[in-house]
Amino acid sequence: MDAAAALAHAGAAHGVVVVAEEQTAGRGRRGTQWASPPGSGLYFSFVSRPGDPSLITLAAGVAVRDGIAAATGLAPDLKWPNDVMVGRRKLAGMLAEGLAIGTAAQAVIIGVGINVQPAAYPADVAARATSIEAELGRPIDGEPLLVAVLEALRDRLVLLEQKPGDILQAWRAASPNAVGTRVEWDGRVGTTAGVDDSGALLVRTRAGVERVVAGELTWHLGT
Repeated sequence: MDAAAALAHAGAAHGVVVVAEEQTAGRGRRGTQWASPPGSGLYFSFVSRPGDPSLITLAAGVAVRDGIAAATGLAPDLKWPNDVMVGRRKLAGMLAEGLAIGTAAQAVIIGVGINVQPAAYPADVAARATSIEAELGRPIDGEPLLVAVLEALRDRLVLLEQKPGDILQAWRAASPNAVGTRVEWDGRVGTTAGVDDSGALLVRTRAGVERVVAGELTWHLGT
């Protein structure tokens, strides 16, 4: 992310990609860490130059899911706002960081981490993580996976500019937990009721339907 941001600041064009086999300081949303054992995953950052960045995280999620499905046949679910899941376990995640938003030089760095091989994750991660090879029960080639995900990301970002409603439709279709799942956040409890056209998560509470645009949620998947 840092290397891609430096390239963006220097004028890098839309579509420039930085790929790593290991991250020594992988990060997720709100400062959380992303475990990146060497050789076990696919990690890359994509420099995008969107016209409207508001739905870019959802578009990236759809693209990563598309690419995984195209390369491996595995069809994971999406969890708002930026997780790719198999059941209750996280397979991949995205992080979008904006640069100079609202100016002519605006860019969004899309960071993607995909767990490819089973790895010795930290104890607090192992119980909630999975990998493509663990799910398929066989090894895969990481290069075709990278190509498939990048092609899907290219295509979905074009679609985001032309038909953002199609991105929302694709994301909703791939996220069964966005409706009817119990969540907790900021001392409140509710049940998910989909996402609105701005990409905000809707949660039905005793006080009515609330929009969640940021923050950490506890998901009670399967309950």
